[in-house]
Amino acid sequence: MSETNDLRDAIAEAIRENEVILFMKGSPEQPMCGFSARTVAALQDLGARFAAVDVLPDPRIRQELSALSNWPTIPQLFAGGEFVGGCDIVTEMHESGELSAALGIDAPSPSAAPAEAQPGPGAPLQIENRLD
Repeated sequence: MSETNDLRDAIAEAIRENEVILFMKGSPEQPMCGFSARTVAALQDLGARFAAVDVLPDPRIRQELSALSNWPTIPQLFAGGEFVGGCDIVTEMHESGELSAALGIDAPSPSAAPAEAQPGPGAPLQIENRLD
């Protein structure tokens, strides 16, 4: 049981340590499902800096994450330590302009060129490796 609790603790720590973190299938550069791709696109459209964690290498990440967030599907976006939502919620928030406020960033002006998304710190990407 302690191994599972260690993983849950590592996930909770990553959520606390990163202002914006996305748990997804694949990576921002290579999403492995359409829902993850749409969520990354919404974040990149805002020029948001975010950390990302690929849940595919270890199914326990998804299980523990869902236990923490009470949300069954991937992707899951967190901002300021709080669960924001999955793909549909993030997409709706982006379309309504609420996402930038939830992420604590200024909404880009319509005439501005999209900013390059900057990956967040590398540590959360290695959650699955903390168990080895």
